[in-house]
Amino acid sequence: MKKLRVLATALALAAAGLASAPAALAADKVLHAFLSTGETGLDPAVASDLASLSLLENLFDPMLRYDYSARPVKLVPNSLREMPSSDASGTVWTFRLKPGMYFSDDPAFKGKKREVTAADYKYAIERLFDPAIKSPWLFMFEGKLAGLEVPDKYTLRLRLKAPDPSLLFYLALPATGAVAREVAEAYGSQLGNHPVGSGPFVIEEWKRSDKITLAANKGYHQVWQGQRLPLVDKVEVKIMEEYQSRVLGFLNGEFDYIEQVPESMRDMVLDPSSAQPVLKKELAARGMVLSPFPVLQTYYMWMNMDDPVIGGYSKEKVALRRAIALGYNGPEDVALLKKGLALPAQSPLPPNVLGYDPAYRSPIGYNPRLARALLDRYGYKLGKDGFRSQPNGQPLALVMHSEPTMVGRLRDELWRKNLTALGIRVSFKTDKKTEIIKASRLGKVQMFETNWIADFPDGDNFFQLLYGPNSGRANYARFNLPDYNSRYEKARQLGDGPQRQQLYRELNQLIHAYNPWVLLIHPISADIQQPWLKNYKRHPVELTNWRYLDIERKSNMTPSLH
Repeated sequence: MKKLRVLATALALAAAGLASAPAALAADKVLHAFLSTGETGLDPAVASDLASLSLLENLFDPMLRYDYSARPVKLVPNSLREMPSSDASGTVWTFRLKPGMYFSDDPAFKGKKREVTAADYKYAIERLFDPAIKSPWLFMFEGKLAGLEVPDKYTLRLRLKAPDPSLLFYLALPATGAVAREVAEAYGSQLGNHPVGSGPFVIEEWKRSDKITLAANKGYHQVWQGQRLPLVDKVEVKIMEEYQSRVLGFLNGEFDYIEQVPESMRDMVLDPSSAQPVLKKELAARGMVLSPFPVLQTYYMWMNMDDPVIGGYSKEKVALRRAIALGYNGPEDVALLKKGLALPAQSPLPPNVLGYDPAYRSPIGYNPRLARALLDRYGYKLGKDGFRSQPNGQPLALVMHSEPTMVGRLRDELWRKNLTALGIRVSFKTDKKTEIIKASRLGKVQMFETNWIADFPDGDNFFQLLYGPNSGRANYARFNLPDYNSRYEKARQLGDGPQRQQLYRELNQLIHAYNPWVLLIHPISADIQQPWLKNYKRHPVELTNWRYLDIERKSNMTPSLH
């Protein structure tokens, strides 16, 4: 009889249109979340896309993490007993691990529980140097590391050639999380399909680029506010590439929160009559909460410096890129497409990143008249059809990659309008972002608008995107200017201060002189949470907060479909 009553209740919920809501009858606490793009693979040494890093953050355990509540951000011990110590020179660092931490079960361990040791962190860093892996995270240690030692089972000693102010930030990333050698050797190049970490969750189900279910690692070591983490039993993660599907899914109660509501969808959730972001009254009445959040993120459109049409360092190529930058209508972008939830980017650095200079202003502003004059002066002649040719007489035709989404199409139209006003013909090639990034690393993309989210809250993490040796990795523009490289190398040896600030100003000026990027905006994220979600607080650096979140659904907290 009891089973029949449960079944009848479930059928009634489905009939009421509530079958998509988190199952109130389930015994487990399940967090429902989404990722905006599909994951590429879950090898911490290889992955650098947002979706994969969001998952890896929950599967692998670095030595340090960020305090969830501290603002400004603060590093704290994670798998360490205390914060690491260094010698007087700042080049020899000692890390002491907690005993009794374990990897999740895997056949590679042959039925035995596998404890995490200092050797696993040593191995994780060494993997970044493996030429077969081609790790995008090698820049953190390349040319800096003098040695790694394991004096005992729970102690790692790291030696640098020179002090590196960003070292501890690196050790809070998934890329430096513990990796078991026997797992890596068992799966080889397929390690990204068999992630075995010691983090707060383990993979329970994985349907590629569709749905990933994470289950709580019941033996996880971290305690927060007297509670053992994670607080939920499972996290069900859906890949939702369409903007409308994300917002509608949230409004229907399918997701417990939504971050960075797309600009094209904001009228569905925000009061359009308000100059400031305010939640619609009917959503606020349902207990939803809006939290505007300035993310450590920069949007930019990069141009391939190796491309025969748009690349190069000659005056006419610089003039073409500068004209494109001058033709970008930033005020229209912020007001109409971003609905005011953005700041114009003056430099690669967003506010609240170490090294950000609030007084710095870009010399490249929206000025289509100057852009057209610049093209005229450097031989980009305007034809009878209204479009320009190259100085060599060949037609000037650009190809910009874009994503096949609603916002992707809006961005295409903005760029088409801006460039057509200059007499520049442009066409668009659409593909998934993961595929575009793969092609970008091979130098096969001419132009693409993308974004960078801080891996750690320091200016170095942004300026390294244009460092010549990072071409083929995070330097999608393949910018390789000796004057830039030498200044960047000096700056990365310095902590935040006047000397580094001056070098950063010079780096900004070189970016604006050669224009490998068109700097766009720093977004202000519109984040909304359901009333039953507890402990939600957006972190400026970490991509997810799943291990801290809790679900407390009351009987009257059912989602409305109206």
